[in-house]
Amino acid sequence: MSFLSFLRKMGFELREFVKIALISLAVVLPIRFFVAQPFVVRGASMEPNFQEGQYLIIDEASYYFRAPERGEIVVFRYPNDPSEFFIKRIIALPGEQVRVRDSRVWIINQDHPQGFALTEPYLPPDELTIYDTSVTLADRQYFVLGDNRVFSSDSRRWGPLDKKYLMGRVLLRLWPIAQAGGVPKPTY
Repeated sequence: MSFLSFLRKMGFELREFVKIALISLAVVLPIRFFVAQPFVVRGASMEPNFQEGQYLIIDEASYYFRAPERGEIVVFRYPNDPSEFFIKRIIALPGEQVRVRDSRVWIINQDHPQGFALTEPYLPPDELTIYDTSVTLADRQYFVLGDNRVFSSDSRRWGPLDKKYLMGRVLLRLWPIAQAGGVPKPTY
């Protein structure tokens, strides 16, 4: 094989490699930025259900097609410092009134004008929801709480979460392997 034919062959192989790399980027990047992205849990605010260092996949696409739902665990930009990311559970939805009283969470809405106490099977039986508060949510506002109610910075402290800060819902837990799998949404 002559040096010229060797260069042609290498040029062809290089073009094929670049083509494959560009096609891969064209497929992977939109998925990474618009459909799903990784998230690593930092802090103790979602214990005992999520611990420091757990690796999660966040579904960013669902909320383009439907509204967030009560019980979903979401990742969002902290409203007081959008460079920080928080993970919490949606407790109350737009237009609802939420009351935290006597360590219970109450929801008042059109279906339940007298209100109902939220049953929270994901919390340990002795978990206290401290900081009594009452908030009526506007359109596009959510009330979010950490599962570790005593040590969570959440809507009880800094107010309702505007939908513009929501990045997506937790879809999968990938690490640790022993706990890998989907993240169920509780039924209320």
